[in-house]
Amino acid sequence: MITAIVFVNAEVSKIPEVAAAIADLEGVSEVYSVTGQIDLIVMVRVRTHEEIALVVADHLNKVPGVTATETHIAFRSHSRHDLEAAFSLGLD
Repeated sequence: MITAIVFVNAEVSKIPEVAAAIADLEGVSEVYSVTGQIDLIVMVRVRTHEEIALVVADHLNKVPGVTATETHIAFRSHSRHDLEAAFSLGLD
């Protein structure tokens, strides 16, 4: 499974509609409305890199109201358990 994290900027007046339309796309597992420099964070989970191109370039970028995207492909996953162990101070 390949995971891509897509930062999406959208027309401010259309953010809820854009989020809903993106959430309906095949390959999109989650859409988060966030604060800061971007409007939405989209999690795409697919089997191949070609599918990322299909989801992002051919569908997500064409959703009315999307003004810009930035795609990051994850190369390693860390679970909460792994992160807790990595940052543990070893105090009992």
